[in-house]
Amino acid sequence: MTVTSHRLYRPGSSPAHRVPAEVKIVCAVLTVFAVVATPRELFWPFGCYALGLVALWRWASIPLRWIGPRLLIELPFVVLAVLLPFAAGEPRTTFLGLSLSTTGLSAAWGIVAKGTIGVGVSLTLAATTSVRELPGGLTRLRVPGMIVTIVVLMLRYVDVLLEEAARMRLARISRGDDPRTLRQAGATARGAGTLFLRSYERGERVHLAMLSRGFDGSVPNFGTLPATRTQWLLGCVPAAAAICVCLTAWVLR
Repeated sequence: MTVTSHRLYRPGSSPAHRVPAEVKIVCAVLTVFAVVATPRELFWPFGCYALGLVALWRWASIPLRWIGPRLLIELPFVVLAVLLPFAAGEPRTTFLGLSLSTTGLSAAWGIVAKGTIGVGVSLTLAATTSVRELPGGLTRLRVPGMIVTIVVLMLRYVDVLLEEAARMRLARISRGDDPRTLRQAGATARGAGTLFLRSYERGERVHLAMLSRGFDGSVPNFGTLPATRTQWLLGCVPAAAAICVCLTAWVLR
């Protein structure tokens, strides 16, 4: 694995890939804030957000077949949303013979709509921004050096830890263990503890290696130039559009 690769990054040469990392980070954060602040009682703003996301994916050369499976990460929240109409209180309405809470229905719609758009924005940022670009982008946004280090190392080594967990699981299965049965819960817990200890020891070794190579607490930006005013203006167009949709929704509410 190279330092520029992670599972959510999709290599490409689209205009979105060439936008500086700090611009994309600010644009994504502002867009998510606008989506969250949108009144959930309205439907058309979320349709606008969805159309904008699809257009952005096309502009960034990100196919829907790549985005679709990764959106399933929000599935636990969708399950929670499905249960809300049954668990919330009055007032209630009847649909297909089921008594549903109107408050729960509204809350469920808000969770699904806002969560899906938010995950889509996050996936777009991850698909067009490599790990190599993140340190410089976060540093130019005045993010503390320790947080930048934690974020970069987390992204770098999460796949390493997943592969370690997969090897441990394979070793258990090859010795006759069946992790799917309840009686193996103790073995699973001990395996999780072992993985934690290995991760902690690996972190100490990595930190010692970094110090021996002159690490001073700051992550280099690999010579990436800061964004120009034009790049800021053009790169934040999606965020400006999302904010306009949000404000219009509040005015027309």
